[in-house]
Amino acid sequence: MKIEHLEERIADYRSSIKIVVDKRLEWKKVTKPLILKTLETIQKTYNLGWSVQNLKWMQSNEAVNITFDSFPPELIDCTNLIPAFQFMPGGALVFSQSYNGDVFIFMLYPENSQMSPEDSLLELGTILPQDITEKLIVEKVDEFLKEMIKWEVPSIKKKLGY
Repeated sequence: MKIEHLEERIADYRSSIKIVVDKRLEWKKVTKPLILKTLETIQKTYNLGWSVQNLKWMQSNEAVNITFDSFPPELIDCTNLIPAFQFMPGGALVFSQSYNGDVFIFMLYPENSQMSPEDSLLELGTILPQDITEKLIVEKVDEFLKEMIKWEVPSIKKKLGY
């Protein structure tokens, strides 16, 4: 094989880098602000004791999540009826930009010593940044809430929480 044979592969590599840059720009300019706005609207509309976080780590990865960090205010009185009741914070729906610019969507269950680390995360999909819409974000929050309900009140056959 001669050096000239690499020309096509070099062009493909340059093209792949351009695709990643385009996806990361889409995330920064459109997708991330849309996710933040939508999750913040949900948080303000439905006070469930959750908060929205804008996360940056490892220099090139960013994420936005909505997480339960306190008990829903309107239910505090009923928890006072059971002094031993303990709220378990930590359930979260995460939209994370991966190294290649795609958006990895997953949920984390609240911390629970009875769950293995493998069972504490549920993958909900990997999506191109330009394919994320308000409708998709709302659908993922709905899916997250359904999973949290299953965690809180598990079926006898498959126990997720306590």
